[in-house]
Amino acid sequence: MTLTAGGHTLGFLMLKRTPLYEFHVSCGAKMVDFAGWEMPILYRGIVEEHQQTRTSGSLFDVSHMGRIHVTGPQAVGLLDRMLTRNVSQQRVGQSRYSLVCNAAGGVLDDVIVSKHPKHWLVVCNASNRDKIVKHMMQILTGFDAEISDQTESTAMVAVQGPAVVELISETLEMDVKSIKRYGFDNGTYMMSRFTLFRSGYTGEDGVEIIVSSGTAQNMVKSLSAEMNRPDSPIKPAGLGARDTLRLEAGMPLYGHELTEGLDPISAGLSWAVDLGKDFIGAEPLRVIAGHGPAKKLVGLELEGPRIARQGSAVNSGPARIGEVTSGTFSPTLQKSIAMAYVDAGHAAEGTALEIDLRGSIVPARIVGLPFYKRAK
Repeated sequence: MTLTAGGHTLGFLMLKRTPLYEFHVSCGAKMVDFAGWEMPILYRGIVEEHQQTRTSGSLFDVSHMGRIHVTGPQAVGLLDRMLTRNVSQQRVGQSRYSLVCNAAGGVLDDVIVSKHPKHWLVVCNASNRDKIVKHMMQILTGFDAEISDQTESTAMVAVQGPAVVELISETLEMDVKSIKRYGFDNGTYMMSRFTLFRSGYTGEDGVEIIVSSGTAQNMVKSLSAEMNRPDSPIKPAGLGARDTLRLEAGMPLYGHELTEGLDPISAGLSWAVDLGKDFIGAEPLRVIAGHGPAKKLVGLELEGPRIARQGSAVNSGPARIGEVTSGTFSPTLQKSIAMAYVDAGHAAEGTALEIDLRGSIVPARIVGLPFYKRAK
């Protein structure tokens, strides 16, 4: 299989396909290699898909993300050892954002962990799935628990936007409004069970749905039955818009704001780290929290339309004091925005800095995150 992206041959790759591959092709998606999966980067255009999400609703295929079941009498012990968040008090029907760290406190991945009546579900990033499964298997030695990777037997979609909750409630005959943020419930569609989560990665209200692979195509067609109409309330969107949306919402992306060499305290994720319990990486994080991080993740607004790319130097006068992790031109705010790690002494909101864009120095200032916050 030979793929092209931007005119460049990606080469002979045995890429995996999600259960929605035929749906993407029928909608005219441009497919690319993403973490070993053949995924849609865009359908009509990144900006159009971004604005569709902010104003009405979009459907994203996120089936490439890992879905790992944990069962057994000591499942909670395993998860508490692995995760930065304390899950022992988590209720059935509740999801929580957490992190998985290495022994040095660096981030192996950020995950969503959900408590079901008879199992726990860990959703991880596609690029880290094999690593997280291996990490869990290593920890498993000391616990009476079992791990089952359900990724390729299920599909997962995210439907996001201000019109979504009402439309989903009608289509799936479920009272989505009664589900709290980061809560979930089960339903039945075409005699197949699905799980609907009130969560997402765009800064908008919406849901994420896990359903069997065999039912996914029909469900997606029902959710976006009128997508070809110009005024359709829900249309498919690709990974390109997903990235610009999450950046406006100030949400970290693994490989950019989070890596094995970066810790969650510096990333501003202390709220997702319980230093009162023992987990892998806890002691180094206690030290960082005690002394204060040397670097902090901040938001930046740039003057002019140029985009700051990952790795661009952040300067204060002649001194390099940080590095850009993500950047884009915000379709919603009509500004060039970025996230960057900078020295803690230069991390206050309002601080004037400069970004080196291939030799051109562009003024910028630190602003609070998120860049965009939806109206309630």
